[in-house]
Amino acid sequence: MAKTPQDLQIAILGAGMGGLTTALALAQRGFKNIHVYEYASDLGFVGAGIQLAPNMARVLDHLGVWKGIEAEAVNIGDTSVRDGATDQELAHVDLEYIKKTYGYPHMVGHRASLANGLHKGCLNQPNIKFHFATTAEDVEFGQKPSFTAVPRNEAEKPYKVEADVLLGADGIKSNTRVAMLKRLDVNVGVKDTNQAAYRIMIHKDQIKDDPELLALINSTRVTRWIGEKRHIIAYAVSNNTIYNLSTTQPDSNFAAATNATYTTKGSKPAMMGVFSDFCPMVQRLLNYVPEGEVCEWKLRTHDPIPTWVHESVALVGDACHPTLPHLAQGAAQAIEDGAVLGVVLARLPDTTPESINKALRVYEKVRKGRAEALVEMAAASGRALHLGDGAAKEERDRQFAALRQGKGPVPDKWADADVQREIYGFDCTKVAEDNFDEYFSQM
Repeated sequence: MAKTPQDLQIAILGAGMGGLTTALALAQRGFKNIHVYEYASDLGFVGAGIQLAPNMARVLDHLGVWKGIEAEAVNIGDTSVRDGATDQELAHVDLEYIKKTYGYPHMVGHRASLANGLHKGCLNQPNIKFHFATTAEDVEFGQKPSFTAVPRNEAEKPYKVEADVLLGADGIKSNTRVAMLKRLDVNVGVKDTNQAAYRIMIHKDQIKDDPELLALINSTRVTRWIGEKRHIIAYAVSNNTIYNLSTTQPDSNFAAATNATYTTKGSKPAMMGVFSDFCPMVQRLLNYVPEGEVCEWKLRTHDPIPTWVHESVALVGDACHPTLPHLAQGAAQAIEDGAVLGVVLARLPDTTPESINKALRVYEKVRKGRAEALVEMAAASGRALHLGDGAAKEERDRQFAALRQGKGPVPDKWADADVQREIYGFDCTKVAEDNFDEYFSQM
């Protein structure tokens, strides 16, 4: 048995936002044996834009990596929700109040900047060891959870890894979740949302001769254009040098794809066709995407699973709560997971498997209800944005009209002040610290 919690052998499967945050949170609390296993050969630092909400920034600041990420981001001043076809503004929400209210601004950045900031923080911690180009298979439970590490280099042989704590941060296609649910005889598969997304990055030099589009990229505004079953959300990243567009539309290009496929090369004419009835400014933006560089993502979730924890194994991030992008909270919730795991494992009274399991269940108690509520809220917000003609759309547009008079909620929940209070005002680290003893004693 390990002498102290910090002597425990920790294995983290996956080096996404949740895995990196977990590793960094544990290292900063003195854990000495943290091993991160990642299928990719390196982190690559690719991706598109990402929203850096105050609840995420708070965790990153506590971990000492926020300043570098913030320096490359754009501080959002306001958001405008607009009719896709006419460009008429349906709602305008000032976001300048957010920093004063929650201690951090609402910023947007490049996903690579966030991943790079977390990775650099981990590299500054000698107790974190990365094992890239390695697949984790055959997860086993028990007092010493284990898995088989399979190097992608065929010259290297697979080997068994045992740990005191195994944390599955291995994404929506999580092998850890599959093994856990099989062990518990629970059948919860990945669920197709029948939605897909284009993720588009337009560089400033591409639009230098279009004053209207230059004004967009030079602004601090998040714009959302909405239409029937479709929307586009757009904002500048990388110090206003790149304009990021993320779309959501009916999934019509993946019909023949296997369940393992989440991305596909898209067709530019098909993309233009999806938004052919949107306003000329949107058409010009989309037309800047080079042929051959259109990529479409399949959006998938799964139903809530009964537990995130079994014995000394816990799930993290998309492995247990994949979230549609309509609240911009997917990465933030994975980061909250990692921060809370740092708290609960550092507070262990001893290192027995029984205590480890209880501490992991405290993590689940702090995180599960909140994350799953935001998963459902994101799905509901997407449904409201994509309404076609009918009574529900009329009611939504009535709410937008009332909002312009300063009354009522925002149908786009991401921009609603009450929803922002619920999300941004939550300090996951403080909640875990303040409630650990009580929750642990109840387990």
